[in-house]
Amino acid sequence: MQALEFHRGDRIGWLRAAVLGANDGLLSTASLIVGVAAAHIAPRNILVAGLAGLVAGAMSMAAGEYVSVSSQADTEKADVDLERRELAENAAGEEAELAAIYVRRGLTAALAEEVAAQLTAHDALGAHSRDELGFSDALKARPVQAALASAATFAMGAALPLFVAIISPANLVIPVVIGCSLIFLGVLGGVAARVGGAPMLAGAIRVIFWGALAMGITAGVGALFGVAA
Repeated sequence: MQALEFHRGDRIGWLRAAVLGANDGLLSTASLIVGVAAAHIAPRNILVAGLAGLVAGAMSMAAGEYVSVSSQADTEKADVDLERRELAENAAGEEAELAAIYVRRGLTAALAEEVAAQLTAHDALGAHSRDELGFSDALKARPVQAALASAATFAMGAALPLFVAIISPANLVIPVVIGCSLIFLGVLGGVAARVGGAPMLAGAIRVIFWGALAMGITAGVGALFGVAA
């Protein structure tokens, strides 16, 4: 019995949107809270700013992902429609083009022609979409899925530093939010790397580095332009 192989390619679409949403939600909200707190704003206003950042960010991520992935889907559809017309107008030429692709990939001319003929007979448009245009079901643009994943994961990521800010003493909001957020970011980076098949430590370190940099800069800006409470 042939063993089933496990690949991660079918995760790329939703994993990218989910990781981006959670990371952005966590980091942007934590940076917002730290920046506002460094400006010596009242604790209640810090929480209001954090909650507003969560809602606005989630909606922004959803809209941005939907528009971006919809543009990708439109481009894919236009290319497939063009290929469909070319197949209808010049089937023999398109089959020869497909065979040439297989020759460049290492097949002999005779075998490439046979493969092209059989794939054309089975599903010509599918063969050209996959082998000429590079489209596949695993990488297919799905705007609604990307938008929902981004919004949901942004909100979940943003909720973490907001919750920490709520339970932290007023005089410790900045160090506690920074410390907890860096831990959260490290865990998120490591898990994302693990799911994607990459080294966990490297994934955690790069997220922690950029997170610390972002929060540090935001805290500096808040302190620079802040006013005494």
